Amino acid sequence: MIPKDCKRLAEVDFPISTVSKYAAAEKLIRHGHPSTIHLWWARRPLAACRAVLMALLLPDPCDALCPDQFKSRARNVLSRVQGHSFDKDETLRAELMRFIGDFSCWGNSSKVAYLDCARALVRAAHGDEACLVFDPFAGGGAIPFEALRLGCDSYASDLNPVACLIEKVMLDVIPRSSGNVAEDLRAAGEAIRESAGRELRSVYPSDADGATPIAYIWARTITCDSCGGEVPLVRSFWISTKAKRQIALRYTVSKSHGSAVLTWDIFNPKKESEVPSPTITRGKATCPACHLTMAAERVRTQLKSQRGGADVQFDKNGSRCGGALLLAIAMLKEKEGGRHYRLASRRDYDAVYSSVQAVMRLASQTTPTGESLVPDETLPLMSGTFNAPLYGVQTWGDLFSARQKFAMLTLAKKIGDYATAKHANVTELLALALGKTADLGNASTPWKPDAECPVHLFSGQRIPAGLDYAEAVLTGESSGSFASAVDRTANTLESAFSFQYKPGATALADARQSGLPSDSTDVYFTDPPYYFAVPYADLSDFFYVWLKRTLPPSKLLRDPFDKSNSLTPKDQELCEMSHWDMKRYSHKDKQFFETGMAAAFAEGRRTLKDDGIGCVVFAHKTTEGWEALLSGMVKGGWVITGSWPIATEMETRIRARDSAALATSVHLICRPRPNDATIGDWADVLRELPKRVGDWIERLQREGVRGADLVFACIGPAMEVYSRYRRVEDAEGREIPLGGDPTASEPYKRGFLAYVWETVGRLALEQVLGTAEARARNGAAGALEEDSRLTALFLWTLQATEATTNGDVATNVDESTEDEDEEEKPTKKKPGLTLIYDVARRFAQPLGIHLDKWEGRIIETEKGVVRLLPVGERAMQLFGDVDASAMSRRIEQDVKASRNYAFAFMQDVAAPPEIRPRGRRRAATASAVVEDAPAVQPVTTLDKVHAAMLLQSSGQANGLRAMLKEEQQRGPDFLRLANALSALYPKDSEEKRLLDAMLLAVPRS
Repeated sequence: MIPKDCKRLAEVDFPISTVSKYAAAEKLIRHGHPSTIHLWWARRPLAACRAVLMALLLPDPCDALCPDQFKSRARNVLSRVQGHSFDKDETLRAELMRFIGDFSCWGNSSKVAYLDCARALVRAAHGDEACLVFDPFAGGGAIPFEALRLGCDSYASDLNPVACLIEKVMLDVIPRSSGNVAEDLRAAGEAIRESAGRELRSVYPSDADGATPIAYIWARTITCDSCGGEVPLVRSFWISTKAKRQIALRYTVSKSHGSAVLTWDIFNPKKESEVPSPTITRGKATCPACHLTMAAERVRTQLKSQRGGADVQFDKNGSRCGGALLLAIAMLKEKEGGRHYRLASRRDYDAVYSSVQAVMRLASQTTPTGESLVPDETLPLMSGTFNAPLYGVQTWGDLFSARQKFAMLTLAKKIGDYATAKHANVTELLALALGKTADLGNASTPWKPDAECPVHLFSGQRIPAGLDYAEAVLTGESSGSFASAVDRTANTLESAFSFQYKPGATALADARQSGLPSDSTDVYFTDPPYYFAVPYADLSDFFYVWLKRTLPPSKLLRDPFDKSNSLTPKDQELCEMSHWDMKRYSHKDKQFFETGMAAAFAEGRRTLKDDGIGCVVFAHKTTEGWEALLSGMVKGGWVITGSWPIATEMETRIRARDSAALATSVHLICRPRPNDATIGDWADVLRELPKRVGDWIERLQREGVRGADLVFACIGPAMEVYSRYRRVEDAEGREIPLGGDPTASEPYKRGFLAYVWETVGRLALEQVLGTAEARARNGAAGALEEDSRLTALFLWTLQATEATTNGDVATNVDESTEDEDEEEKPTKKKPGLTLIYDVARRFAQPLGIHLDKWEGRIIETEKGVVRLLPVGERAMQLFGDVDASAMSRRIEQDVKASRNYAFAFMQDVAAPPEIRPRGRRRAATASAVVEDAPAVQPVTTLDKVHAAMLLQSSGQANGLRAMLKEEQQRGPDFLRLANALSALYPKDSEEKRLLDAMLLAVPRS
């Protein structure tokens, strides 16, 4: 057994770059991965969970307390995989790190040799009694699943019923299933499909020639305010964009009884210009007949009257009179390859009409729990997340057309009947397959022309307001069908769950009340929620309304705290919800979240053994979020002993472009703080902080960690200095809190984290601009001006962490389109790099940088985001409205006359000439400047660098050469700053291109 005070590998070392490579690559795996069992948002990559968990479980061979028995057994076990022996403890540690990195590769995770080695290493450290790993915010089950892979016991809990069902299937149902569960699932799925297919044959009719429909392409419609014609809301008229198979829709406009009528045609365009333009763009609709453009609000108003517009409106004779318009039907023909397309017929609308009638009958029926058989639970309005209510969607059922609801309810009933009668072991798997079907079988699912199939609704963490949509035949076998979902699930079972592992425990529980005994767990490893970053409970209701109707007896699919609640639990959910429903969730403010997180961490501390270890994953992008998490951990009785940033996001994601969005998730390693912990002296803590943070910056940079990822990763080692004490006091006995007022001067008011930010900022400036910058606040000679320091810090924070995958990472990429919410969107994003204001402020204030002073000059702040102005936007500030050649001449004249540059932002007064004498006369002449000369706005080194870049951009070689020669004579600051900025700007930025070209023009001495 590992002695209590023996350090674990996770506290001393970790293969950051290797694990980051595999964790980031895992995001690209779309088939055969455990995550494809069912959608859950913001899952942790299994690679990171597996690697960190192993490092938590294994002792450091270089620690004096590490048992010799472990080292002996570890050498024996590792030699079977690594292929050689190693005697030194340092070498053993390195080989353990190499194994952890290799084992994090998805391709190695189920190989017998790696599995046996990993489990043997854990047993060597802990004996034959399995360790218990506890995750109270288990979500999609990644952490407890990896615990079972390593041979540990796991206890996973979550407040969300959908998450608990996913966890139960992964951790309990699959390992308990005897025989071939994948084949059992396929057999059950086929039986259900055939039975439902017979019952739904009339609503999915085949063509007279035997062709079988596989998807229907629909558009919602409104009425033109000018001509009265019908306006189909279509984002794209393309049906297929494959290179040798281009198919599209087009229309012709005619008149009938005084109104415009559209006649449709499917054709093969020879060029893109032949395809009609979209009729809906950014929420505005354009009539194809009279070309009137209607405002987004008018579109919403009309769709509200149709409760979202997903359904066809019929007259008393069953004929279509409005609502959704069927544009085309995708078909499969026997003995003919590829998809075929045709226009809608009366028979197609008759099938839809019969579905409407069927759903009206089902709406009057109830479930065994007394709820309506058709989902009628209210859909919330959350701007940016749930915009569908803006278009009249009132209930979760309204997100589906009548035929989709009829098919989903039929499949749900068949699943319940089949599972009860035959194979109970696949009941939950069938239900999850139906959930996956809902993701592709709703009235907001777009058609993807490059693949000729429907696309998932949840390509992001929101529910967009769909306008045109693709309706898959749910009883068919093509993409979007129930059979397809079952088959994909079965394939995942065969590939991702092919290894043997024992069952784990799952509980529907509040993280603040786990139900576990005290001192019962060996590892506390969790990924907690972040304020209101992702509204998990509200998003999961999309699936919950169908899952509970499929498995009504399930104890997991209920709110155990409020029997009257028909949706997932939200009152206890630890997130700040006041941003959308103040009336119902008025108690869920910042204080609620922070208090709740502290209670959850305290509960985790209570369940952990004295010799146990913990890990908390965090990736919030604001300092406020970090303060809340760290405060909860400290108050909960934890000491942070390590911090490892692991790349878990793809660099190409939209949110990361030109901003400081985190690419890593920081894994904070922690230990229970002893009950008899001492009180720390503030002077000692402050003295130790720079060395601890500085060492960590160097360590992380060697692993390719950069920018915001590095900043937040430094919080971990800084917190180790602070959190080891029961409290930290100054010489007067006043407690130094974790957070406080960063503008205050007294430590007991300012708080510890303000000093962490200051330390990181100073070390960054020292690194990129020179040692003088670290002392700039104290007026050190040679320090660059505020705007230079601000720009350097800004760019340093924006650097991207390296997490490049290479050829040995096997991936199966399934491209998907981005969500396009058709509401009115803001104007086009302004160019330039951006940083959250909170982060910029935390860096600037302690370093004597006043953001407001530079507002409108080098930065622009709007809606909590600071934008660094591109150099091109400073042309008017520096040169006014003169042309490029005049700029160059002005610079040459200023240089020739030995005076300051006359930039446009300066006051309109004559500046005293700047005389540049040589030798001993320099100081005397400089002191002779008239003290009461008119004040001018000072020109900074950054202004000069930007001016030179603008001269380079406009090709003014003479002015540029004169300026560069002048600045070389003035001193080193100009080139020091230019070289620093060149190293900091993104490689593909215009600024870097200009800087590099300008530096090539510098005269060589």
